[in-house]
Amino acid sequence: MKEAREGEERLAFDPADNDGPRVAFIGRIHTPWKPGDAPGNVAGARKRVAKEGGAFRIELAEGYQPGIKDLTVGQHIIVLYWMDQARRDLIVQTPRHADAPRGVFSLRSPNRPNPIAMSTVEIVSLDVEAGVIGIDALDCFDGTPVVDLKPWIATIDAPVA
Repeated sequence: MKEAREGEERLAFDPADNDGPRVAFIGRIHTPWKPGDAPGNVAGARKRVAKEGGAFRIELAEGYQPGIKDLTVGQHIIVLYWMDQARRDLIVQTPRHADAPRGVFSLRSPNRPNPIAMSTVEIVSLDVEAGVIGIDALDCFDGTPVVDLKPWIATIDAPVA
C-alpha cells in the first residue's frame, strides 16, 4: 500500500470488502499507456496523441457485440471504466495540482471507494461484428475493464448555460 501524502485520510474499512452489487465488465480498453506513463485525464491523453500518436480501442467481451449496432463513426460516447489498479482506501487526498487536501468526491482522481472513471470519446472506427470500437483517446492503462457505454446526447449531457 502506498504511503499517504500529508493531509490525506484513509477510510477505516476497505470498500472492496463490501458485498454490494455486482458489475459485469463488458470489455477491455486498449491504450498505449502503462503504469507510470498514463496522462492524468482524457484531455492530456489527446494532447499526447497529437504529439506522439497512438491507437485506442474498446474490445467488447463475447456476447456484447449486438449492443453497439446503432453507433456510428464520428459519434461521441461516454465510457464508464473500472480503474482496477487504483487505491480504494482514500477519502481525503492531496493532489499534486491542489494547494491543500481535498475530499475525494470533489476530485476526478481514480483513487476513490469505487474506482469508476468516465470520459467522453469520439468513435473513429467501428467493427460491430468483431465488437471493436476505435476511439480518439483515453487516459487509462492498457487492459482497463469497461463497465458501460452510453451515447453522448447534447440535449441531455451538455451543461446548461
